[in-house]
Formats: sequence, structure tokens, C-alpha cells
Amino acid sequence: MSSILCVEDDATMAEHIAQGLREAGYHVDVANNGPLGLELAMAGHYAAIVLDRMLPGIDGLTLLSRLREAGNRTPVVVLSALASLDERVKGLRAGSDDYLTKPFELAELLARLE
Repeated sequence: MSSILCVEDDATMAEHIAQGLREAGYHVDVANNGPLGLELAMAGHYAAIVLDRMLPGIDGLTLLSRLREAGNRTPVVVLSALASLDERVKGLRAGSDDYLTKPFELAELLARLE
């Protein structure tokens, strides 16, 4: 079973994502802030990371940059309400593999993770 790390500070959104991923057969760990997300991402062996942009402690793009600087190449899907072209480009340039804007459909997130 593949493991996914979900870094999302909105508890309702995190539970929605985690539940959907579990129903699709994934093991899911959830971090509700940037520092915990970074710690889990650096210590764990995840098939992918679903990463919110606006997080307490360390924002998502800083977390992503630190992962990439450390040589961590785990695929990352940024999931964010920041939907402008400039924001999506910032996410991709920071090292994300994909960028999905909120609101989103779980089926699309699953397809992107596959």
C-alpha cells in the first residue's frame, strides 16, 4: 500500500482528503502545520505529498523548497486556493510536480496522484 502525506491546516479539508485517499487504497499521514509536514516529509518514505500553500509555521512553498534543497524528490501536488497564473507558476517553479486549485474534486486529485 502506498503512503501519502497530506499537509493541510484546515481540519475539515484534511479529513476529506485523507478519507478519500484511504478509500482509494492509500495509507495517509496528515500534518496540520508546516514544521510537522516538513519533519514527516523528511523522515518518511511517501509515494507523494499533497501540500497546501498557506500553512502555519512554514508556508507550503518554503517547505517545498527545503525538501528539494535537501534532495528529496518525492512527487508533490500543491493544493491551494491561490489560483492565479502567477501563483500556480510560483508553485511549479518552487519544485512542485503539479498544482491543483481549491475548490477541487477528489477524483481529479486521485488522477493526478496516479
